[in-house]
Amino acid sequence: MAIMTEQKVRWGIVGLGGIAAQFARDLPLAPGAELAAVGSRSAETAAAFAERFGFARAYGSYAELAADPDVDVVYVATPHAQHLDAALTCIEGGKAVLVEKPITLDLASAASLVQAAHTRGVFLMEAMWMRLNPAVLKVAELVAEGAIGWVSAIHADFGLQGPFEAEHRLRNPKLGGGALLDLGVYPIHLAHLIMGAPRSVQAWAHLTPEGVDENTGVLLGWEAGAVAALTCSINGNSRNGASITGTDGRIDLPPGFFVPREFVLNRPNHAPETFQFPFEGNGYQFEAAEVQRCILAGDLESPHVPHATTLEIMGLLDTIRDEIGVAY
Repeated sequence: MAIMTEQKVRWGIVGLGGIAAQFARDLPLAPGAELAAVGSRSAETAAAFAERFGFARAYGSYAELAADPDVDVVYVATPHAQHLDAALTCIEGGKAVLVEKPITLDLASAASLVQAAHTRGVFLMEAMWMRLNPAVLKVAELVAEGAIGWVSAIHADFGLQGPFEAEHRLRNPKLGGGALLDLGVYPIHLAHLIMGAPRSVQAWAHLTPEGVDENTGVLLGWEAGAVAALTCSINGNSRNGASITGTDGRIDLPPGFFVPREFVLNRPNHAPETFQFPFEGNGYQFEAAEVQRCILAGDLESPHVPHATTLEIMGLLDTIRDEIGVAY
């Protein structure tokens, strides 16, 4: 996937926490990216972030950044519960928007955001960076070519070592806390990337006293017979790996499967084959480059993370939350 461009795309960021910092570090690795402006509810926070990462301007509100005529696209990196309002502010300002995953808290609000982007005629993409990772793109290509035959099973897990304090965002229902929306989206997106929308969804979870999920298991099933066993947790550091098994082989993604630099193709009567994709930074530059490519081409969505996929995933997350009893 080419990430080169001779034209500049002027970036803004709103919500200046840890994920925004990682994105800002990687943004210069996307050729053509210009660090234009940042916005925060605190002018002091915005000014400090802009100075730290080299952005030209800093604003003490999201609305001010959205009104800046010299910003082309805004990366929304607020907590989950604030994605909708922040993204709508930017869309109403005529900006293209890249919204951190999950795009909103539920399907209804995600659909309203997609509709707003359509109405305003601006680009919108959920920041599911895993789907733009070069190694993951190669995995999908190999599966589509039949390298491992008919896919029968997908296994993936993502767990963080707790305990997290009750006030932490991962345990705060007002911020969309819990393992599912923060971590479970990665195993679910991987399964969806390989197999599409499932026919059957079953889930179980243990909840925190605040009412968010801290340990969740999901079993997905497809009409043809394939299954996916997926787990996520905020109370234990799991392997954080993934495997895709087929009738003619298996693809193993290493720990950190959501941002891999390599994977292994295992096939009967063949030596294991390692595919390597070294890159600088954290890996956010690939989604930034895709956003830029789409904007310069005049596209309103990306074929790698289309609106239909975002809405299907949000529908799956709603179904899972209904089964495990989590409400925001």
